[in-house]
Amino acid sequence: MATSEVLLIQPVESLGAEGDQVKVKAGFARNFLFPQKYAVPVTRANRKQIEALKVRRAEREAKNLEDARAQAAKIGETHFAIAVKTGESGKLFGAVTTIGIHENLVEAGFDTIKRKQVKLDAPIKELGQHTVTIKVYEDVEATLKFDVVSENPIVEEEADEEAAEEAPASED
Repeated sequence: MATSEVLLIQPVESLGAEGDQVKVKAGFARNFLFPQKYAVPVTRANRKQIEALKVRRAEREAKNLEDARAQAAKIGETHFAIAVKTGESGKLFGAVTTIGIHENLVEAGFDTIKRKQVKLDAPIKELGQHTVTIKVYEDVEATLKFDVVSENPIVEEEADEEAAEEAPASED
């Protein structure tokens, strides 16, 4: 198969960042990378661009890392409650998943967080306080604390009182 060596001008997911020199199939370079202005062919003139691209990339990554650390600190300070439907005994109907957590994060103002960044081992099926890890950036993670609460109030005491009232009435 014919391959082509290209210089990436913009970051391409699962291929590389700007300033990287990569080998790709000729058709991929010709039909996608070049028309979309993601890459240029490697020539002597283009090799001079490599240093400028690497400097720009380092500046961008430093800024992104700083922003990610600030966002991780804000996430660590954030606390919210997720209301779920429960039965009379307090058992959840369904579970809290990354979708629900992500929706609450977006409502709290964290629009840049994607659902895949929320790391949840298993769906949450209990009421109470829980923590979840959010991968904000490559090496930056934040711990988010939230409560899972019932939408409808749990009425355990009233159910016990009603049962006690009904029992003597049925004996008479």
